[in-house]
Amino acid sequence: MVIVYIDERERNSKVPQILISKGVTIIFKLLNVGDYIISNKVGIERKTASDFIKSLVDGRLFDQASRLVNEYEKAVIIIEGSLKEAARFSNVRRSAILGAYITLALDIGVITLNSRDEEETAEIIKRIAMRTEKLGNVAIATKRPMQKPSSSEVSEWQLYILQAFPHIGPKTAVRILEKFGSIHNFCTASLSELAKIEGLGEKKASEIYQIIHAIYKDFKELKKDKSKSIMDYFSQNHSKS
Repeated sequence: MVIVYIDERERNSKVPQILISKGVTIIFKLLNVGDYIISNKVGIERKTASDFIKSLVDGRLFDQASRLVNEYEKAVIIIEGSLKEAARFSNVRRSAILGAYITLALDIGVITLNSRDEEETAEIIKRIAMRTEKLGNVAIATKRPMQKPSSSEVSEWQLYILQAFPHIGPKTAVRILEKFGSIHNFCTASLSELAKIEGLGEKKASEIYQIIHAIYKDFKELKKDKSKSIMDYFSQNHSKS
């Protein structure tokens, strides 16, 4: 079953009802980032052509795109309608729009798709959902391949090591080092401290915290004992300390 989570602010759009007519199960909820979320992996921001241009002018576009990339494994912006027509009513040059496309793709890592109208937007979202569902547990590529530092520069190695953790990309790695100062301090930070890092949040921080603090042998035994959960393990672990 294909399920799409939709931000409450999209209720006035025709897209949710069109998705329902296409056999997609939708659930409305207040989303911090994105308009449509699929399997907590793909975050989609829907923008009309005029809103895309407005957000480019007022600076919202790249901030929204960065937050989308930090929050989800795949980030998509769907631009609905004709940018050419929308640009006629603004002072934005075509070169600026093309530059925005390039920045989104190469610098931020956002997939940009165009649709003619709400009907086509819904079809795109449905196809992304079906594709994601089909992949199942197959990992979606989340980051650009990390290149091992070619020098002994400490800062380069620190960034490289941090990006080995799930949900931590280049920008989040920099934020971590700016906040904690070292990998040691990062690894000894509390769960609440990790959750405050922009781009992580409680759920992702919890996963990273478990990786840092789990005892390898204990976790091997935990896998065998299906009556106990990971949270049981950490509850016991914390009670001892």
